[in-house]
Amino acid sequence: MRRLIVIGLSLIGFSTYAAAQETALPRGMGYFFVAPGFVATSGEQTGTLQIGGGGECRIFKGLAVGAELGGLGPLGTATWASTSGMGVFSLNGYYHFANATPGGKMIPFITAGYTGVGSTEWAERWFNVGGGADYWVKNRVGLRVEFRDQVDANHSEPIHFAGVRVGLVWH
Repeated sequence: MRRLIVIGLSLIGFSTYAAAQETALPRGMGYFFVAPGFVATSGEQTGTLQIGGGGECRIFKGLAVGAELGGLGPLGTATWASTSGMGVFSLNGYYHFANATPGGKMIPFITAGYTGVGSTEWAERWFNVGGGADYWVKNRVGLRVEFRDQVDANHSEPIHFAGVRVGLVWH
């Protein structure tokens, strides 16, 4: 009887271990986003809209690198931007938490990196931080929601360009 109990508990323990296997993350993926947001400086707060797209390549487990290209402009008048807005290019590192949710349909992530911003009149280097989640509706197509803060630290007081990105992700 004791042997039967040990075997039964062992099978339960091994099956629990097998069920906890890591969710398979795609090796590479692309995304497109629209991000309403705001810019906050000491003297003003203005609405913004950013549109862009990019891609990521997983390099080890949940760790990935990526690049994106887009545009950022004011919603209304603002002293910080030309009327045409500005181009935005980012190089980022990502970490995807593959086993954070049962079933692996929702995969949260964090990100940080370098942002190059410019217009026809000027160019600057910023940094960015953010986090969000990908929800895989189908095997190869999902929805992405992310908060991203792009920080211009080139002035006496940092300027924050923050937004909530909503978009599609695919692999």
